[in-house]
Amino acid sequence: MTFLVIAYPKFQQSDFDWIQEYRSQHDNQFSLVKPHFSIVFGVHNMDRASFLKEVRQQVKDVKMFDVDMRVATMTQYHDGSHYQEFLIPDTGYSNIVKLHDQLYSGLFKPYLRFDITYIPHIAIGYSEDPYASKKRIDELNEGSGIAIHGHINGVDIIEHVDGTVSTIETITLQEPKG
Repeated sequence: MTFLVIAYPKFQQSDFDWIQEYRSQHDNQFSLVKPHFSIVFGVHNMDRASFLKEVRQQVKDVKMFDVDMRVATMTQYHDGSHYQEFLIPDTGYSNIVKLHDQLYSGLFKPYLRFDITYIPHIAIGYSEDPYASKKRIDELNEGSGIAIHGHINGVDIIEHVDGTVSTIETITLQEPKG
């Protein structure tokens, strides 16, 4: 059993459908979990109650925020086995990084991954062929490119067991004042 924290952006249905259609063609895990930002990566050796309590405590003052994605990019997976294709937020990037850092500031500090750079993203594809990924990314970014707006109004605490992902709890973030 592995616990994670992710954020599912709220998209217009047409944007959600486009992302899922792309993922269905280029990401064999698209049906495992909806488009999301990973905030806390897999924690294996912590009891559920402690994990839940820590997330609730760390996000209690976090405000809802917008995300706008206008670019796709690719990167080599940290073990070198394949290339991943990502949507990267312009608006909301710093909010996601700060949320990630906040969650790793307490009980989760020993689980922070220093072997990979944290880049907020929605994974949309992968390939063992870097040229195939690069061609797809270039096609997505040409012309007026991508223009996807979303809103993050909560985080989900999920567990991953035997290839199945399920939400344990959704924590709604605070509405911004003003």
